Amino acid sequence: MNTQTPHDDASGHANLRVILIAAAAALGGFLFGFDTAVINGAVDALRHAFGLSAAWTGFAVSCALLGSALGAWYAGRLADRFGRVRTMQVAAVLLAVSGLGAGLAYSVGSLVVWRVIGGIGVGIASVVAPAYIAEVSPAWIRGRLGSMQQLAIVLGIFASLLSDAWLAGSAGSAENTLWFGLGAWRWMFLAGVVPALIYGGLALTVPESPRHLVARGRSDDALAVLRRVLALDSEPALRQKLLDIENSLQREHKPVWRDLRGSAGLLPIVWVGILLSMFQQFVGINVIFYYSATLWHSVGFSESNAFAITVVTSVVNVLVTLVAIALVDRIGRKPLLVIGSAGMALTLALMAWCFAEATGSGAGLNLPAPWGPIALVAANAYVIFFGVSWGPVVWVLLGEMFPNRIRAMALAVAAAAQWLANFAITSSFPAMAQFSLPFSYAAYAAFAALSLVFVLRYVRETRGVELEDMPG
Repeated sequence: MNTQTPHDDASGHANLRVILIAAAAALGGFLFGFDTAVINGAVDALRHAFGLSAAWTGFAVSCALLGSALGAWYAGRLADRFGRVRTMQVAAVLLAVSGLGAGLAYSVGSLVVWRVIGGIGVGIASVVAPAYIAEVSPAWIRGRLGSMQQLAIVLGIFASLLSDAWLAGSAGSAENTLWFGLGAWRWMFLAGVVPALIYGGLALTVPESPRHLVARGRSDDALAVLRRVLALDSEPALRQKLLDIENSLQREHKPVWRDLRGSAGLLPIVWVGILLSMFQQFVGINVIFYYSATLWHSVGFSESNAFAITVVTSVVNVLVTLVAIALVDRIGRKPLLVIGSAGMALTLALMAWCFAEATGSGAGLNLPAPWGPIALVAANAYVIFFGVSWGPVVWVLLGEMFPNRIRAMALAVAAAAQWLANFAITSSFPAMAQFSLPFSYAAYAAFAALSLVFVLRYVRETRGVELEDMPG
């Protein structure tokens, strides 16, 4: 068993090259956050432009997530067959085409088609980026580099919400015409073309995963990549690392879907990955990032103030993700998840209490003092607990917790489950909000409490464990 322990210098002087490579790959997370959250500022404009009911509004917002589930499902096979880097390039093309098509959509049906195409790109990126980062990262900084995926996601969310606010402010409203006769809400989608093109360009500059190269019989190329990205002391150490990878991959036959099967339908480790993914969404985090502008507007804040609150919330998310990156390799994955679950359960319960004090209904809903400010504080505290734990840590775990022989495929299954859970929560929220906001947030609080029990009982700590030594 290889249990490489970093020496002090290595832990303090992480290889700059691997950090830059991981950052380039993590830009897929930026597009993930941008593409999924950009709809936030366009929800009301879409509803009015196409005359959508609450159910249709929920579907228009969440349809991209169905594409994401599809993309995530096939991403593992694409990544194993064509390589991690080539698969990233495919995701970039899909996202660029989607941004252009959605911005010029002439009906809700065409908007849905383009959003689903973009969702496929997001789903692919959501699987390939964490797997790639885990496979090129030294074990002693793998958690921090893996957390870059979530940092990129929250930066993408922040950038999309900031651009939404700026475009809506420039036009006077998201529904008003801005440039070339196009509404501001259309430019919100078109803005996503730029980061997609940048991602595609950067994907041309990063090396292929050494583990994929070994799997394809290209050991010399894999050794060259290891030499570039690992801060090992000697050539023998590099060749030992290559041998560890070769031995790990040769223990089993070429991976196929039946390798994921176990006595309970799937291997226990795959079920843990699926449930981690589902709990990450069932706590309702994307209700905040997809509907917050509409939600705060509906309870009495002006459109500009609602946008401002949403941007501030996304800034909080970015800052606490930086905290998570600093902590994940120091105190471990499991302790952060425990802290996050407990904090989210309490803050979501407080939000449910606040909305139970609301007066009026529908467009006339109002949160009287002091419940409005308390709800704002609770919402941001909830984002803090999520951002320091379940946001980044789940992606770190999914990138590293599976054995080499099933990593790409198991991650694809877990990510597909995550996108389907995201779709279920996002598409149901408008109807649930019409029924009862207190009930909605109480349900999310219950899932947060269940996630705490799940982590304590079933999640295994992976801090410092080499990928070749991950148990199945």
